[in-house]
Amino acid sequence: MENDKALSMLGICRRAGKLSCGHDAAHTAIKHGRAMLCLLSSDASERLCEEFERACGSEGRSVPIIKTGYTMQEIGHATSLRSAVLTVDDRGFASRIQTLLNIAYGEDNV
Repeated sequence: MENDKALSMLGICRRAGKLSCGHDAAHTAIKHGRAMLCLLSSDASERLCEEFERACGSEGRSVPIIKTGYTMQEIGHATSLRSAVLTVDDRGFASRIQTLLNIAYGEDNV
């Protein structure tokens, strides 16, 4: 299933050191221009989603943000880090993960 491929890619991304997990780490990656993609878990709070939507689009930034269908537990299982928000800090990984999520959820849902 394509969903599993996206989770596997997140695990590879983490092992490569190109994933910022958690509120503070993700904010820092966005602020310093390292973030290429921001992912939110399906059980992330509405406040957290709004906060990161603002952060990804403020100050001339244009970081794509996707609310995935994955729970914090599923993300934690794939990455060994349980988190509601994470950023992919590599253009190649970000592009591939975005493609896999588009296949899994359809263009309109991502």
